[in-house]
Amino acid sequence: MTALAPASARTRTPVRAAFAGFLGSAVEYYDFFIFGSAAALIFPHVFFPDADTTARVMSFATFGFAYVARPIGAVILGHFGDRVGRRKVLVFTLALMGFSTFVIGCLPTYEAIGWLAPILLVFCRLLQGLSAAGEQAGASSMTLEHAPDRRRAFFTSWTLTGTQGGQVLAAIAFIPVMALPDDLLYSVGWRIPFWLSAVVVVVAFVVRRSLPESPEFVSAAEGGEIEKLPLIGLLRSHWRDVLRVVVLAMIAAVSTVFGNLAIAYGTDAGLSATVTLWLVVVANIVALGTQPLFGMLADRIGRKPVFIYGALSSAALMPFYLRSMSGSEAWVTFLLAVAVFSCGYAAANAVWPSFYNEMFPREVRFSGVAIGTQLGFLMAGFAPSIVTAMGGTGQDGWIVISVFTAVIAVVVTLAALTARETARTPTTELGKRDAARRR
Repeated sequence: MTALAPASARTRTPVRAAFAGFLGSAVEYYDFFIFGSAAALIFPHVFFPDADTTARVMSFATFGFAYVARPIGAVILGHFGDRVGRRKVLVFTLALMGFSTFVIGCLPTYEAIGWLAPILLVFCRLLQGLSAAGEQAGASSMTLEHAPDRRRAFFTSWTLTGTQGGQVLAAIAFIPVMALPDDLLYSVGWRIPFWLSAVVVVVAFVVRRSLPESPEFVSAAEGGEIEKLPLIGLLRSHWRDVLRVVVLAMIAAVSTVFGNLAIAYGTDAGLSATVTLWLVVVANIVALGTQPLFGMLADRIGRKPVFIYGALSSAALMPFYLRSMSGSEAWVTFLLAVAVFSCGYAAANAVWPSFYNEMFPREVRFSGVAIGTQLGFLMAGFAPSIVTAMGGTGQDGWIVISVFTAVIAVVVTLAALTARETARTPTTELGKRDAARRR
């Protein structure tokens, strides 16, 4: 029988796991979101022949290509995450994201090599997608399996809070860059945020390597309960929950609409690029504080009501936020940005790491969350390109964006209503059908 660790160590480890999840996600999604900012503001001018609406649609499409790679990465990384451990896969994803992001900053432009430039850009974006496929699923499952039973939503919320931290860093990195003269901006300036990722990757890499493996995975390995082919076991016994997560994960489209599409809409509505970036920064900074609070609330009242509130409130507030962009009161736009993202969407964003992970047993948890989320995230990835093609960045585009967001919110709410409430289920019993029936 394995001896219990000292109480102080048991207390420190969940905090370390949450911090490692926060830092790793911040780095991964700094890299991921600087691409999104560049896709809205830079790439139409650099990687395509004409900086017009067609170039913007194609630029947003390169943003979406990562989401095509993510389901493939989810199958591969989910398999190894459930077979060899969460920590090893998370170290790999961090290194891959850092490498691909740095290379993007070194790519030649369309003017230099023609259409080969966007092709290379798409290739690097696919590598980013492969990396991101395992990051959130792995970090959230690792954190959840280290956390105390009654505080799982709080601790896992820090994984997604790290995502907001990464978006803040990405926007802040682009604010001084966008102030550069055009000749400097479109030659060297835009590359600097991509090169900076190499520094923060090293820090997160060291922190993540020092974290012990998940106790749930260790217990499964010691008990001979590791699935040889996790995907087969997942689809045989848990396919309903995989489909449910696919639909629920489409709520991430709200984030890409807010963080990428609204930037383009705001600049067309008359706001400067700097102001639109500051909207993202302010809303995400506030979300750094609200998301852990939503996690604490979900530990008290359950995952479902907090998640559903986040979906519906973000849709209800989105049209007011977008309409304010064409007004003369900037403070109103900032206030509504905080309302729609930090006080609305942040609720669903904070809760999904616990909500989705708790649907699956430890043997297939990494695979279940990775595959389900990455298929659902396809909607998030292509939302900017789809809505732009529908006129979402033109005159009256706020209507298109608002309707799109509302439809997504209603669909995921209906899916959430079909899920089990797992806030009071012990970690060792999660995903077990007999435990669900007893409830």
